[in-house]
Amino acid sequence: MDERPRPRGYRPSRALTAGAALALVLGGLALTATAIDPPEEGTLVGDHRWKDGGRPGGGGDAGGDDDTGGHGDHGDGPVTGPDPALFVPIEEAPPAPDAPEPDGNASTGSLTLDCGVNENGVHNSENVIVAPGVEHGAQHTHDYVGNQDVQRFTEDVDANNAILAEGDTSCERDDRSMHYWPVLRDLTAEGGDADLPGGGLDGNIGRIITPSSVTIEFLGNPRGPVAAMPEFLQILTGNARAFTADGAGAGARWTCTGFEDRAFPDRYPLCPEGSDVVRVLEFPSCWNGVDFQSDDNRSHIVFPEEDGVCAEGFTAVPRLRHTLVYEVPEGPNFALDGFPEQGRHPITDHSDHINVMPLDLMAELVECVNNGRDC
Repeated sequence: MDERPRPRGYRPSRALTAGAALALVLGGLALTATAIDPPEEGTLVGDHRWKDGGRPGGGGDAGGDDDTGGHGDHGDGPVTGPDPALFVPIEEAPPAPDAPEPDGNASTGSLTLDCGVNENGVHNSENVIVAPGVEHGAQHTHDYVGNQDVQRFTEDVDANNAILAEGDTSCERDDRSMHYWPVLRDLTAEGGDADLPGGGLDGNIGRIITPSSVTIEFLGNPRGPVAAMPEFLQILTGNARAFTADGAGAGARWTCTGFEDRAFPDRYPLCPEGSDVVRVLEFPSCWNGVDFQSDDNRSHIVFPEEDGVCAEGFTAVPRLRHTLVYEVPEGPNFALDGFPEQGRHPITDHSDHINVMPLDLMAELVECVNNGRDC
């Protein structure tokens, strides 16, 4: 019998309830959320850069400034991409943030899964975590790896989880977890969705670039062991509306291959010849031990304290990291998808995850991380 604590709203799936109990082990987490200065005024594309002299997204409703999603009327998209001032040589980037030094109780192992690079071209402009059941609620296009059943979601979270439990997957070892993030586009070429919602109708012009590599990595905690993630745990990182929110909730890290010791939180990197653009997205990993979701999509799983310890009432779980590498056109000719009013600003980078990992694989993940093995 599976005796794991049941998160609120938990409904077991037939495909994923077999296996022995995975005990919770209290501990702290490995990476802190770093403070990000809000972008300077004037770095966003000005009104004169948009068709009809209107605000980004044209005359329609941008879907609201809250974090609940929602899709309004479409207007004309931008004539060009982001302000060229947002593109800066990687050599000028500040040092990448340091993780806390592990102590003697640290869980120092890792597990890496091959889920492909979305070579199948699985995309949509929805967000099942933030706006479940809202058609084109994201107003920008997501790349998906892992679970491939991304088009049938409803407002019913339990029904959506049942869909995920039965979906096909691009991940090895039958991991049906879902991983998704906004696409990056080549601004020198027209996209196939130039006249569609999520694409050109929402200001996201350009050809979608398939990543050259995607690394799905689970890491440990510098202050102690980690516990198993609960089935259907929802996690997001970054803030798709960080530009208009003065940087609140931002977590972007932009760098280049060969320059991983430095990174921008709010600029696109210009990489030298032979180097590729890299997006690093670190997820929160201190879980409240009860809920697999929350009304604000954040309070049930949070980042650790600066020293890596989880706050009282929270338990360390494996820390997920997405590392995405892209071959981009030379110069300021690529851009992130985003909500129309965000101007495709790099500070709005974000990523989402729903855990549908088989119980035996989750048990192996916890064992690898807690025993310092790289699996």
